[in-house]
Amino acid sequence: MPEPMDRLIQLLARLPGVGRRSAERMAWALARDANGLTRELSAVLADTAQRMTVCSRCGNLTTRAEDPCRLCTDTRRDDRVLCVVEDPADLVWIERSGGFRGRYHALMGKLSPMRGEGVAQLRVDALLARLKPEGVQEVILALNSDTESDATSSFLHEALTAQGVRVTRLARGLPTGSGVGYADGATLARALEHRQTF
Repeated sequence: MPEPMDRLIQLLARLPGVGRRSAERMAWALARDANGLTRELSAVLADTAQRMTVCSRCGNLTTRAEDPCRLCTDTRRDDRVLCVVEDPADLVWIERSGGFRGRYHALMGKLSPMRGEGVAQLRVDALLARLKPEGVQEVILALNSDTESDATSSFLHEALTAQGVRVTRLARGLPTGSGVGYADGATLARALEHRQTF
């Protein structure tokens, strides 16, 4: 395989959710470029790299002209409640749900010794620095439910409660529309542990 194709496949395979086979299919489609897709994609990528940045306050993606982002400058949002997520994409999913009107903070990862990601690589200091000046009273930990995310939640719980802030986390259990027979053991255990009064 020609070196440029191999390099393109390697880069595409580094994207989240893209395996080697999908990367190969994408690379071949781009290499054929019958409709000028490669040039258009190249222009959009260059424009995105030039114009986009991470919000200096919450970590959301925003344009360089809008930093802090729209969510941080919206005066209708509740400054007292801060929702902490691992990644800006998680922030977008929560925002789309329409169920949260507070502020956000993206950590840009989770504690993962195997990947060399510790506290220094996360935006923990920026989180702690926001608490008092912004009048934060509650922090919702909206992290994923894997081992590394649980370790990150435990670390953050300890650091945040030491600052006198109420710390909560998303409820865990059976998804709406699903059944007991389709849930794994860990999900069922969490659903039982976090049961609510009916």
